[in-house]
Amino acid sequence: MSGPGAGHRYTPYQVSWLKRDVLLFANSIGCTVDELHFLYELHPDFAVFPSYAIILPFKHTSTEVIDFYAAQSSARESIPGAPKLDSKRVVDGERHIEFFKPLPTTSEGRTFEVRGKVVGLYDKGKATVLETQNDLVDAKTGELYVRATGSGFFVGQGGWGGPKGPKAESYPPPPNKTPDATYEHPITPESAHLYRLNGDYNPLHATPEPGVAMGFGGAIMHGLYSWNTTCHALLKLLGGSDPANLKDYQARFASPVKPGDTLVMRFWRTGERDGEGWEEVRFVTEVKGGKVCLSNGRARMRVVGGRGSKL
Repeated sequence: MSGPGAGHRYTPYQVSWLKRDVLLFANSIGCTVDELHFLYELHPDFAVFPSYAIILPFKHTSTEVIDFYAAQSSARESIPGAPKLDSKRVVDGERHIEFFKPLPTTSEGRTFEVRGKVVGLYDKGKATVLETQNDLVDAKTGELYVRATGSGFFVGQGGWGGPKGPKAESYPPPPNKTPDATYEHPITPESAHLYRLNGDYNPLHATPEPGVAMGFGGAIMHGLYSWNTTCHALLKLLGGSDPANLKDYQARFASPVKPGDTLVMRFWRTGERDGEGWEEVRFVTEVKGGKVCLSNGRARMRVVGGRGSKL
């Protein structure tokens, strides 16, 4: 880590969730009735879909709709040596999540908090990129459950003379290899309105005006909607829908997705395994008939199936 703000630690904050939140998330990312353990609280194997933790920095402890802009502005602490950043003009860049312990289906009776820090702050000319790391921990024991790193692009907020930042590592699909599994996920005009109830109430995904102001022509889908629905397809097709079979997952946000689009997800096994036996899988998600929307897709997992047909 180097440059302005690198290593700066944010004030930890508490997060919480209920079984109802877990059920809502699973529904909103496309879990189906053959994965009842994600959708039914009385199932003997009832479990949290592993990527749910990515929503908690938006939700915090709230069970009510929030003012997204006000919440983001108040929560965004000043970073030493960095310009003030406008949360009304930010889009996702890349997200990586690593799983250490499965989340309980409710946080009730326990205290969890997010401990975050700045990894880097980079001046890209037309935008500023803020890279952060968030650890979800048991506040009393310090046990680490999930670590999420990500970057946000603050559109039109570059040119302040900061470092350009390191070149990101690339994870393209294996060359000249047919995907081992594919999945099509149709998006309804209302999908974003359901997904936002998880706690990410950014108006950019609910009403056209912010998207018009940012040059998108109208409302766009949450980047994390495509990211989470792709994670679901990956675990369903190659991991037997078992949360224990996913070690980590990441992807880069390449282009916006609109309500009504259909996502086409392609997954490639590499056959490469680390010392603990986790196999690396590469993936790409694109809009049907359009552009790639998630690139640089990579996961480490235990592959227990390979359904090659489109679902």
